[in-house]
Amino acid sequence: MKKFLMTGLLLGVCALATAKLPQLSPEAKAKSDEAAAKVAWAAKVDTYQLCQWQDKVAANYYKTAQAAGKATSPPTATPPCSDPGAFAYVAPQSPKPLEVSGAHSPADTAVAPPSSKAVDAVVNPDKKP
Repeated sequence: MKKFLMTGLLLGVCALATAKLPQLSPEAKAKSDEAAAKVAWAAKVDTYQLCQWQDKVAANYYKTAQAAGKATSPPTATPPCSDPGAFAYVAPQSPKPLEVSGAHSPADTAVAPPSSKAVDAVVNPDKKP
């Protein structure tokens, strides 16, 4: 009896764990997008600060090595450190639905009925039975 109870309980927990979560609201999605952009910007700032410190350490090494009379090779050419600037998040514009964007052409006003009362032989004269 305990085996069946435990098995049923574990299956219930597995079913709950695999349940689909509801979608985020637009406000929550916008907040998470902004947070992701801020994290990416912070990573760029960290990279910039690391680059500056590496330049300072290298300059200090060459200065102290030359003062001590050690032979040094010329520094390897690296790209300059690029400052990412201040954080500025611009929310992406969501595309307009097709109905609003003008992708569909408006229907023309009908001036005649869709069919005529002409006999088929008159409309299509080259058809022979």
